Amino acid sequence: MSTPLADFIDRARRLFVLTGAGCSTDSGIPDYRDADGQWKRTPPVNYQDFMGEAATRQRYWARSLLGWPRFGQAQPNATHAALAALEARGKVEVLLTQNVDCLHQRAGSAAVIDLHGRLDQVRCMGCETRSGREAFQQALLAANPGWDRLDAAQAPDGDADLEGVDFSTFNVPACPTCGGILKPDVVFFGENVPRARVDAVHAHLQQADAVLVVGSSLMVYSGYRFVQAAAKAGLPVAALNIGRTRADDLLTLKVEQSCAEALSFLLPATASA
Repeated sequence: MSTPLADFIDRARRLFVLTGAGCSTDSGIPDYRDADGQWKRTPPVNYQDFMGEAATRQRYWARSLLGWPRFGQAQPNATHAALAALEARGKVEVLLTQNVDCLHQRAGSAAVIDLHGRLDQVRCMGCETRSGREAFQQALLAANPGWDRLDAAQAPDGDADLEGVDFSTFNVPACPTCGGILKPDVVFFGENVPRARVDAVHAHLQQADAVLVVGSSLMVYSGYRFVQAAAKAGLPVAALNIGRTRADDLLTLKVEQSCAEALSFLLPATASA
């Protein structure tokens, strides 16, 4: 059965797809915002605080030690599979994701730009060496015996709710190469998306003839600006998101439905059931 969303996708030749946290909630990764676009919880750590305060780094990595195992084991869901199927049909110019979980790639999407980076990588802010997050997990565990036994609830993006704990005793390993500060290779609040990445996204946008937003309120400017640019260029924009988005007045089509349900027509009946 045809739907307005299916018709929108059928009319497009080269879709610029922009995804957000709503894509990954079915994989067990919590999102940040409610249906009105407001924070559900304390906003994530700020870049300046992380770089400038040892106490902030201790708190971040202690919580990450507990949150990473569940985050790292998350599996792609039907939304990721549907978007990979859309790419396989030759419909996708690029898939720009605001998520840092790499689940689109694991579902089979290849034309992916990770706007905010990847949580499975750790970056040295001194010498720029990258290493795997799982290896760093082992270093954290070795430096902090017993911390993995603390009880904490899952929070967005590999974080965990760990309250009433003295983080001053938590040991954060330094870069083994240069002794520098280690940070997840993601863009924190207060940090800029690398200019080359932004330029690459704009180049793809110029090749697209329509924009599809999936599971994002677009409240963060780093993603919203591309929808702004698309609307200014006269491209039709459809958004699949439950609740308000920052771009509601720019949309050609708004679908307030679960991502997996709305995109199920892209999958074989057995896969979407």
